[in-house]
Amino acid sequence: MQPMEQENTGALSGKKIVLGVTGGIAAYKAVEIASRLKKAGAEVHVIMTRGAENFVTELTFREISDQPVTTDMWAKVPHYHVEHIALATLADAVLIAPATANVLAKAAAGIADDMLTTTLLATKAPVFAAPAMNTNMYENPVTQRNLRDLAARGYHIIEPASGMLACGVRGKGRLPEPAAIVEELAAFFAKGKELAGKKVLVTAGGTIEPLDPVRYLGNRSTGRMGYAIAQQAKGRGAEVVLISGPSALPVPDGVRIVRVETARQMREAVLREFPTADIVIKAAAVADYRPKIVAADKIKKQDGEFTLVLERNPDILYELGQKKAHQI
Repeated sequence: MQPMEQENTGALSGKKIVLGVTGGIAAYKAVEIASRLKKAGAEVHVIMTRGAENFVTELTFREISDQPVTTDMWAKVPHYHVEHIALATLADAVLIAPATANVLAKAAAGIADDMLTTTLLATKAPVFAAPAMNTNMYENPVTQRNLRDLAARGYHIIEPASGMLACGVRGKGRLPEPAAIVEELAAFFAKGKELAGKKVLVTAGGTIEPLDPVRYLGNRSTGRMGYAIAQQAKGRGAEVVLISGPSALPVPDGVRIVRVETARQMREAVLREFPTADIVIKAAAVADYRPKIVAADKIKKQDGEFTLVLERNPDILYELGQKKAHQI
């Protein structure tokens, strides 16, 4: 084992990892994954789907993990009151390896029809998915869409390897080597809390500038970049304040959200938080201009042209630069 791998895998010591094993030929590699996690000091709880039981036995994982293995949603469980909730709650991370096209599709759709998918829906722990399947299945637009959707929701997708697959086809879709998967999981925990004690201020989304009580000028920003940055900063130990224009995205766990609409509202919120911030990341799409006059009532349709006069919005970033003291 290389020194760097030793350093990273040490970050797994004491971590509770829920390992979801699904029904692909690569399920046999999950045995080594469980073994490596256990040797790294992690507590491993295995959930097997019905399909996985066709490739590897429950006994194998029970002996490797030294923990009960969950295979049946409806079996009597002496260890937990409601098992999928207990597993979802205790997990420091959930790892699906191999992740078949089927389980990825169910996770993307929010289907919860077995213990693994129910646990995925109930957990707030980070989820890692290592896809493994036939190349054509992996490259299918539906699978790629599901992977994008899951990644957008915060799933960590472990890129599959290329090579000769069990079906005899050469291409992308192989489960990465167990050592590489465990190393990626360890690296996640090893990055640790380097931002602990720091306050990170993130702006996200677009601003909207009203024309009248009904209409406004806006842009197509979703806020996705800013929300992802806020999630990463929180995961690295920071106190995070997210100042967001209108967005449909869920607020990352543990992040304090300040919702605004206009550029001037965003300026006020940013200046209020700025003196105590250590790091400021401006990912918002702030409107440069706003209507000079906002009508009190809905503007009626009229003949001929309609002229809209705009005036400049404040340059928040420039103003922060003038006020900057210790902030990055």
